Amino acid sequence: MNVCLIGHGIPCLILANVLLNKNIKISIFDEAKSKKKFETRTLGITKKNINFLKNEKINLKNNAWFINNIKIFNGSKNDKEILNFGPVKDKLFSIIKYNKFNNLLEKNIKKKKFIKYIKKNKSTFYDSILNNKNNYDLIINFESKNKISKELFFRKQLKNYNSLAYTTIINHQKCDNRIAHQIFTKLGPVAFLPCSEKETSIVFSMLKNDKNIKEDEILELIKKYNKKYLIKSFSKIEKFNLKSSLLKNYYNKNILCFGDSIHKIHPLAGQGLNMTIRDISILSELIDKRKELGLSLDKSIFKDFESKTKHYNYLFASGIDFIYEFFKLDNKFNNNYSNKIFNFLENNSLFKKYSINFADKGLI
Repeated sequence: MNVCLIGHGIPCLILANVLLNKNIKISIFDEAKSKKKFETRTLGITKKNINFLKNEKINLKNNAWFINNIKIFNGSKNDKEILNFGPVKDKLFSIIKYNKFNNLLEKNIKKKKFIKYIKKNKSTFYDSILNNKNNYDLIINFESKNKISKELFFRKQLKNYNSLAYTTIINHQKCDNRIAHQIFTKLGPVAFLPCSEKETSIVFSMLKNDKNIKEDEILELIKKYNKKYLIKSFSKIEKFNLKSSLLKNYYNKNILCFGDSIHKIHPLAGQGLNMTIRDISILSELIDKRKELGLSLDKSIFKDFESKTKHYNYLFASGIDFIYEFFKLDNKFNNNYSNKIFNFLENNSLFKKYSINFADKGLI
């Protein structure tokens, strides 16, 4: 069995680690000439996914910062708290810096056998894949804009949020920092995500307008919505466009799309990577079941994977999109809807229980 992974970044590296743990030979083709350094990007990982990674010998214990409470605020009502999902005895989820996680995964891979990196011209390589002139049993593609995706996986459900996500990390006075804050403002949601006693990650998903907002204005808005931290300094601000996409077909013959190339969602709930880790867990289970039954690993496993994940991924992504659109609409009506709904839900323990379970485990 020879598996080819096309791509780079954390989802690709996690799957590489999982396959290598099963003694499956893998080859990685990474066309990126230079790696992006997301200096201010952080990732939230749910408790269940943390445990899955631990079982795959990817231990985040000393690298991630756990959160035991999430508070939701209404930014247009003097930052009124409308929901509180804790505190819980155990962690709700954990925050890890992108670069730290990426380096940890790369370090793990270097210790493994059965891995090689493909060094070929990308045009020649992609032509060999598309013309089936290669020696790979299975091919897993993480890239949404390469030649393979453009020719075989172009049927998508797309949405442009007409928004930019601004990310930074604030350095602040030491404090008990285990509570994440999400504030729904008229400009868009802003999240305060603790990553240590002295650092907190900020993600501000802001609607675009005709006026180009300046970096100083972003910092002032963060200060405005900050109600907890004594800020000492800000790291650099990074930004990226917000779009969502859901792929219509996950596989074609022996090629499977994966990660953001099959589902990309709004970051307000921090669930993008968690969806991918759940997908990796399911693919891992399918591989193990086949090996237990003495069956070969062939392209039919991709059909099983799509059948087991596609509808759940669609419903989960639609749920995240609904939350975003609800708060966007609610702001236009001075929060008349959310005030009534959340006054009821705040005291509903069953709703909180299922909400936490939904965020941790998805729909499966």
